[in-house]
Amino acid sequence: MPELPEVETVVRGLERALAGKRLARLDLARPDLRSAIPKDLAQRLADRRVERFTRRAKYILMHVEGGGVLIAHLGMSGRLVIAPPGTAPPRDRHDHAIFHFDDGTELRLNDARRFGLLDYSEEQGLNEHPRFKHLGPEPLGNQFNGHALALLLKGKKTSVKAALLDQRVVAGLGNIYACEAMFGAGLSPRRLAGTVKAERAERLAIAIRDVLTRAIAAGGSSLRDYVQASGELGYFQHQWAVYGKEGEPCPGCDCGKGIKRIVQGGRSTFYCAKRQH
Repeated sequence: MPELPEVETVVRGLERALAGKRLARLDLARPDLRSAIPKDLAQRLADRRVERFTRRAKYILMHVEGGGVLIAHLGMSGRLVIAPPGTAPPRDRHDHAIFHFDDGTELRLNDARRFGLLDYSEEQGLNEHPRFKHLGPEPLGNQFNGHALALLLKGKKTSVKAALLDQRVVAGLGNIYACEAMFGAGLSPRRLAGTVKAERAERLAIAIRDVLTRAIAAGGSSLRDYVQASGELGYFQHQWAVYGKEGEPCPGCDCGKGIKRIVQGGRSTFYCAKRQH
């Protein structure tokens, strides 16, 4: 599933290419994806100018004139790809939504596994929308720091890895970047979340921001289906320190045992047992 850096990369690409354009019409090939698509979605968006694109957690938000917001999620395999005027290929059977702009540009939502979603909200009620009202803070936001993270983790009996994947604790953080951040902070993924306080919490908050910032700069990590809005791949997978590297030497470590892999909550965790404690 695309995580925060991948979604942020897509949002920035959409903003550069489509902000200010007028959406002529939206063609929907089916009434649902992961959940039902609002029946009047195409009508609400037709002939509206796109004001801007933003992100909340792993959701892509397209703000249109008049105060409406299209909510999109890429799910496991979804991609949003822009086709400049005159370059759109024949429609693929997994192109479930095509946004037609008045200059001939197309934006296509292709989702082979149909785990993505399309929804709608009015701007003024966005924070209270069911998909957003329980989300935690943005890890790249100004309010996210060690003190804030320690308060969010206080008293939690789960592992720190499980806590970081809880979207009510940190919005948008996923498995890859949780592993990379814990390695950067020198914290064991087995550590109880409630013990991450003071200096440990500060190290972890800094590591989270650092790995997300570097991943965004590299265009995200391309695994399986993810591509940027331009159709290009991301490159951060070449900078991973531990993720997916079981048995390989630990970066900057003399443990001699290599990177370990365990399963937590049904997901693989990669870490260095010596460096992370």
